[in-house]
Amino acid sequence: MKRDKKAIDRQELFATMPVPKALLTMAVPTIISQLVNLVYNMVDAFFIGRTGNSYMMAATTLTLTMVLVNISLSNLFGVGGGSLISRLMGAGKPEQARRVGAFSVYGALAASLLYSLLLGIFINPVLRFLGGSDQTMAYARSYALIVVVAGSVPSMVSMTLAHLLRSTGFSAKAGFGLSLGGILNVFLDPLFMFVILPKGQEVTGAAIATLLSNVIAVIYLLVAYLLSTRKAPLSLSPKEAVKVSRNNLRALFSVGVPSALLTGLFDLANVVLNILAAAHSDLVLAGMGIVMKIERLPNAINVGLCQGMLPIIAYNFSSRDHDRMRSVIRTARLWGLSVSFLCIALFEILARQVSGMFLSTSAGDVDSAVRTVAYAALFLRIRALASPVQFLNYSSSFSMQAMGDGKGTILHACVRELVLYIPFMFLFDRLFGEVGLACALPIGEACGAVFAMFLLHSWLRKKSIQQA
Repeated sequence: MKRDKKAIDRQELFATMPVPKALLTMAVPTIISQLVNLVYNMVDAFFIGRTGNSYMMAATTLTLTMVLVNISLSNLFGVGGGSLISRLMGAGKPEQARRVGAFSVYGALAASLLYSLLLGIFINPVLRFLGGSDQTMAYARSYALIVVVAGSVPSMVSMTLAHLLRSTGFSAKAGFGLSLGGILNVFLDPLFMFVILPKGQEVTGAAIATLLSNVIAVIYLLVAYLLSTRKAPLSLSPKEAVKVSRNNLRALFSVGVPSALLTGLFDLANVVLNILAAAHSDLVLAGMGIVMKIERLPNAINVGLCQGMLPIIAYNFSSRDHDRMRSVIRTARLWGLSVSFLCIALFEILARQVSGMFLSTSAGDVDSAVRTVAYAALFLRIRALASPVQFLNYSSSFSMQAMGDGKGTILHACVRELVLYIPFMFLFDRLFGEVGLACALPIGEACGAVFAMFLLHSWLRKKSIQQA
């Protein structure tokens, strides 16, 4: 009876609960986990900034690109598998959903092992390509070997498990699991950076703390996933994984590949940004790195909101309740834009103070630190303007992924990054230098948002005609 009640509660959450309440139920734990993970990612930069060493800060900026590849590959199986599981639940096919869940977990494990192996072999040329200089290479290599080469498996598998748990209504478990790693990192970072390891090894200490936090998080999520298999159409059985049908594999990858590509192209844009910034100086690169961490505040909230809405949209799309699905999209859009404009006001007023939190101007090379913070404050005021249009890109893309529109998601990702943002970076950098480089983001994202909303509403119109 208790199990039946749980199933009814999840069906109510997806199908009948008032939209604002359902969206809050799914999105709040996800937003919290995104914010905690934001803190977790910013903690490394914050404590490294206490050294006043701009080259250490630049090194962690270089390795951010490698970390984002983990997110991209986890989206391949987490978003692709999770979206399909929600649609299969809406269509009343729990057995197929279990097979998809098992395949997604083992797929993420295999991809993370392959990525770790390749990066371990080619670590030095990759770092040089990303803009590593003689001053930053040693720091960047140490961080990448520990966090990415050794840490890709726990990081990628934990994110995939969280997506799958969220797709079946266990948003709180997914959020807590991801948050657990972030909370631990807050305490482990200063311990390893300033107590256990000697001075000069702060980057290595931060990397070890991050790795341990990810390992503990993936252990919790594995246990939570196993327990959830009793109540939801999830599985960790290899026998279930190999039984997944070709049609479901196509459906998984039709959403997973575009989602991975979306993150991968975003990663490529960051590579280009790092290379162009490093060409000006390591201080410009460090300043841009600070901003890329700060601007993740609105991004974390809005991505969490979009991840929370995705399973509800997928379920109602599959069950053909398109009115409810549209209501979810509209409500999420209103909330996300409100957060974005609030953050613009915050960053425009407090750009210098917020930037100064990430690099001490009273320790180490004071002159370099002061110049780095000045660059960061300038870049932040410009790039913060992109927040509302970035959310419209996220919202439209996640909505298309939820409905299985892989072609639209791929087209949007390619146009947004390859046709708009990256060419704008080269153009404005050439015309206006590092200031132009910062301006490329709000202009590119605004153009991308117009195109994304056109694609989304064209897809909705097409499906409404088919349903009629």
